[in-house]
Amino acid sequence: MSERVVFEYALLRVVPRVERGECFNAGVVLYCRARSFVGALTHLDEVKLKALAPDADTTGVRAALHAVEGVCGGGDGAGQAAGDDAGRRFRWLVAPRSTVVQPGPVHTGLTADPEAELARLQRLLVR
Repeated sequence: MSERVVFEYALLRVVPRVERGECFNAGVVLYCRARSFVGALTHLDEVKLKALAPDADTTGVRAALHAVEGVCGGGDGAGQAAGDDAGRRFRWLVAPRSTVVQPGPVHTGLTADPEAELARLQRLLVR
């Protein structure tokens, strides 16, 4: 059995009308310093989005969620963040912002497998 290490995660919330404050979970971002891992899994529930904001830009929201995944990957899709280490990319992604896709508070836990933990959290908290 692998050693369990500390990880941090935040939910990504879709807030289609910021002035109303209504939101739903659409992704998870997870960071594990000990494994130099940062990853995100997203899922946009279009039914929820349209229920809260019938005129919402579904394509734009989906693009914003995919951009988070790109930053986590650190490749060409990460833009200026591509050269940053996993911790800096995570901190940038979970910084408070007033946009349609917003990070929630950061939580911590222990895991032996950050990638499996990310998938578990997405199943539990997003899907």
